[in-house]
Amino acid sequence: MTINSSPLGRTGGGLRVGILGAAGYTGGELIRLLLNHPEAEIVFANSESNAGNLVSDIHEGLVGDTDLRFTSDMPFDQVDVVFFCFGHGKSEAFLKEHPIPEGVKIIDMAQDFRWGANPDERTGFVYGLPEINRSQIVSAQRLANPGCFATCIQLGLLPAAQMGLLTHDVAVNAITGSTGAGQKPSATTHFSWRMGNMSIYKAFTHQHLHEICHSLNHVRPAEAPRVSSPLGEGGEGAVSIDFIPYRGDFARGIFATIVVRTDASIDNVIEGYKAFYRDAAFTHYSDQPIDLKQVVNTNKCLVHCEKYGNKLLVTSCIDNLLKGAVGQAVQNMNLMFGLDETAGLRLKASAF
Repeated sequence: MTINSSPLGRTGGGLRVGILGAAGYTGGELIRLLLNHPEAEIVFANSESNAGNLVSDIHEGLVGDTDLRFTSDMPFDQVDVVFFCFGHGKSEAFLKEHPIPEGVKIIDMAQDFRWGANPDERTGFVYGLPEINRSQIVSAQRLANPGCFATCIQLGLLPAAQMGLLTHDVAVNAITGSTGAGQKPSATTHFSWRMGNMSIYKAFTHQHLHEICHSLNHVRPAEAPRVSSPLGEGGEGAVSIDFIPYRGDFARGIFATIVVRTDASIDNVIEGYKAFYRDAAFTHYSDQPIDLKQVVNTNKCLVHCEKYGNKLLVTSCIDNLLKGAVGQAVQNMNLMFGLDETAGLRLKASAF
């Protein structure tokens, strides 16, 4: 499928891409995907500290795949879309100092412009979760890619929210791989500390709770209680999302377990989940219990439900670097430019 139209008015041909912050984990994964994308051409991969170096010297898994070099240049007038692969807090500051030409689309993978931090009404950024925001994504000029934990947990809870099942506090436990912390070494990403270890961080206060609650409130019936973080201002009668994040001793992936108190029958719950994701390109309800290796190295999210008395157990899993980051960003790029939504994203899971 070819491009319907580009911001520069061209039809057909390749989609020209620029990448900022290209030396980190998300930058490397994005380059890997775009090198194999049928419509994309990487015009520049920006990294001030690595300018002039081969991309494959930093992202060693790309040896033999490309002779692309990092550059300190940012020729925005030569691209159709630019990806921001910055750390959180840098995207908003960058835009204030570096105007992007009006015709160039922006996909930001930091949290600077996501729901709950900077409302899209003020910034012009559309929240990029295709399962609920497809029509806005298709016409978006600027897009805020969702967070990794937020994607996994939202996709586990959105059908339940739409069915009005979130009437009591919801318990969420989710574990993530070390790549979720970024490429820069730290005490909790060091191999010797992480191996054979597990720990909690940001209990009840994780920054992704803002976008999770926003999305759940977006789809809930008007008569259902509002959803809030435990420390939020949800108002009287609000339902709390009690989220405990864990660091895992593996490199990539997120596995979430979610407990919802409801009297709904399991048959009705499953029917609702399957209906919600019937047309989703990458999110699938599984009749069988799921595991992390089914999604690692893919853009999939798998969801499964079981019922124990009045407790609904929802499990949800993704690859944090793909559906939780650059895979979803490429999915959004495809939608923004009228491409096949799955272009460049038909990836096999690393199941063994």
